[in-house]
Amino acid sequence: MTADRKTHHYQVQVLWTGNNGQGTTSYRTYERSHEIIVEGKPLILCSSDVAFRGDKSKYNPEELLIASLSACHMLWYLHLCAETSIVVTDYLDRSVGTMLETEDGGGRFAEVVLKPVVTVTSSSNRKQAEQLHEKAHHFCFIANSMNFPVRCEPSIHIEAV
Repeated sequence: MTADRKTHHYQVQVLWTGNNGQGTTSYRTYERSHEIIVEGKPLILCSSDVAFRGDKSKYNPEELLIASLSACHMLWYLHLCAETSIVVTDYLDRSVGTMLETEDGGGRFAEVVLKPVVTVTSSSNRKQAEQLHEKAHHFCFIANSMNFPVRCEPSIHIEAV
């Protein structure tokens, strides 16, 4: 590793909270509930997807993966806009992920499509605002770590005056 590169480390704890007193004596005896714990931050209550006997009121790993991709892209995009005088006043991404289950019960994501709807000021360059999504995608740490396609279908709106 060269001296000009930085290494970052992240510590996360995942605690299973779904033991109903019988542990994993069978597939139906335990809950999929768990907590994501990062020191100094609020807990994230999680479960598996409902399709896998999870609790629909809690986040599942698949949703968190898509949220991580979306948030990383957004943070890079906002950074690049700030550097190029594109003034973003609103940003909402309704991302969609597609996961394929295999016959043996495993699976993998086939793709994630980010669909950010971005509002910029009238003094901002709309074309450049759209092009910066490609640059943000290039820099996104999370997207660069995936083994499936991550596409971006942005929509740019000019703020009403």
